[in-house]
Amino acid sequence: MNIMSRLPFAFALALLLGAATPACMAAEPEVLAHAWVVPPPNREPQAYFTNVKDGDVLESPFVLRFGLSMRGLVPAGKTAGRAGHHHLLVNQSLPLDFKKPLPFTEKYIHFGKGQMEHVVDLPPGTYTFNLLLADQGHIPYFVYSKPVRLTIAKRRTLAPGETVAGAARVQILSPAPDEPVRAPVRVQFHATGYNLAHADAQVPGTSHFRLTLARTGKPPEVLDFRGGQTEVWLNPPKGEYQLLLELIGNRDGEPVTAAAPGQKMLVAGSAM
Repeated sequence: MNIMSRLPFAFALALLLGAATPACMAAEPEVLAHAWVVPPPNREPQAYFTNVKDGDVLESPFVLRFGLSMRGLVPAGKTAGRAGHHHLLVNQSLPLDFKKPLPFTEKYIHFGKGQMEHVVDLPPGTYTFNLLLADQGHIPYFVYSKPVRLTIAKRRTLAPGETVAGAARVQILSPAPDEPVRAPVRVQFHATGYNLAHADAQVPGTSHFRLTLARTGKPPEVLDFRGGQTEVWLNPPKGEYQLLLELIGNRDGEPVTAAAPGQKMLVAGSAM
């Protein structure tokens, strides 16, 4: 069945007639308003895996990391804008009916706390994984990943006290430190051991990202991702920037939860 036949009429019409225009950004409340922020190249929301690609051969247990464009995260049972929470589908195609809540089985893994990763511990074999974003009632949005087929060649036993994910931390996944880039550039965030949420939901124990871009002789640009976003596409002026990524507690008055090491980004020019 063609995916367009499963879309609500109004959404399908928007895709056909105007979703490839900047106006589509205005329809997404989680898109941050800032002069440097631009839409992603495909100009539509998408879930994706940040640390694996189709055809990878791995050893389990391993960590799958989740990315999300043009939307934000919020725990299950909570609503804020059009934010949602991730679901990992294991050897399952996308549902045919997007109006029904996703089931709770070992093949439909829910991340209802606002998590950004999952430790996969499966026996050797080849598996297909899909990411799907859903709302507070586990009813899917039309925000999903391309499927990836991963082969687990070996399953190992962890030593006592050994962990796969490692310590709780915040990271900038891209661009790499000191890497010269041409704008627009995607800056990807990741949090291990923390739960993300749209700040308006005011969920205890959750945080949102804040990115500061500093350059010599200019005031710092502070981007506060209160919508639970986990990435941003930027088109800043040419120059050298220091990036600081922080997690900010979502309850009023809460301090910085965690921070990534500062790193340099060299914008060599713009492709726009």
